[in-house]
Amino acid sequence: MSPIHTIDQLEDELSRPTQGVLDTLRALDGDVMVLGAGGKMGPTLARMARGGLDEIGHKQRRVIAVSRFSSASAALSLQRHGVETMACDLTDRAAVAALPEVPNVIFMAGQKFGTDEAPELTWVMNTLLPAIVAERFAKARIVVFSTGCVYPLVSADGPGSREDDVLGPPGEYANSCVGRERVFTHFAKQHGTRALMFRLCYAIDLRYGVLCDVAQKVAQGLPVDVTMGAANVIWQGDANARAIQCLAHAASPPLALNVTGIERVSIRWLGQRFGELLKREPIITGKESKTAWLWDAARSYELLGPPSVSLEEMIVATAEWQRQGGAKLGKPTHFETTDGRF
Repeated sequence: MSPIHTIDQLEDELSRPTQGVLDTLRALDGDVMVLGAGGKMGPTLARMARGGLDEIGHKQRRVIAVSRFSSASAALSLQRHGVETMACDLTDRAAVAALPEVPNVIFMAGQKFGTDEAPELTWVMNTLLPAIVAERFAKARIVVFSTGCVYPLVSADGPGSREDDVLGPPGEYANSCVGRERVFTHFAKQHGTRALMFRLCYAIDLRYGVLCDVAQKVAQGLPVDVTMGAANVIWQGDANARAIQCLAHAASPPLALNVTGIERVSIRWLGQRFGELLKREPIITGKESKTAWLWDAARSYELLGPPSVSLEEMIVATAEWQRQGGAKLGKPTHFETTDGRF
């Protein structure tokens, strides 16, 4: 990974197409639509798809980013990189019906934080909205962004959750995500739609994510809670690339895929490592629980190969971003949560 000192450099790095992306886009036909493209990952994913199509000489194929786009600057930024934007409330059936027909859809819409205050809205966003989209794009390939939190917590000493494990997570948010998967699966079976449940856990860039959360606490002299004793992480650029590649693996009935790093990262060790890099003594609090949200990503490695950015590269880049006072999104991951309440 090249040195990263500015937001523009970071977003360029997160948007750079991999060889796997180029091969996938070359093998598939048609335009690509990213639904819910206004979040943390959507803009760089859409840019990666656009850049990949340009690189293989398919400039005529469209990449369409769909979101409410409450910020005009977000839409303009995407347009500057050749991505078409369409403002749309995805809970509005008529508005969704008016979207253009496309053969390739990446679905990223959903709600996590604020579930405790308004659980009914979380269920609308994570189950009703998917029903509207699944009906509208029944003929498309759909990569459905889900979460590793659809599984129950597992033994911290065990292998991690696998795709065939029974779903049964704690908390309303995670259960609504099970609902999202069930809704897409229902319509996929009804219409023969090819879909893939993209169980992502946890993507990071330098402005947010598990590594950012821990590095920031170490830098500020705040306690690092190790009750959730370990996690898996993946560079957001690699997660973007895997999402695009997964269009080629959509199936009916849908395939499920854990998307994360293969390494299990100890939060205690991570605090200590950031202490070394930031020259601050970490404050470690709590005791590792016997259970955690952990995932076995072997299937995604078999299908898609290893990620391009290593754990150590992510850690070093995060520490350097922290040292230079790089911008943060102000959206903590809350990976420490053990009861599923967000």
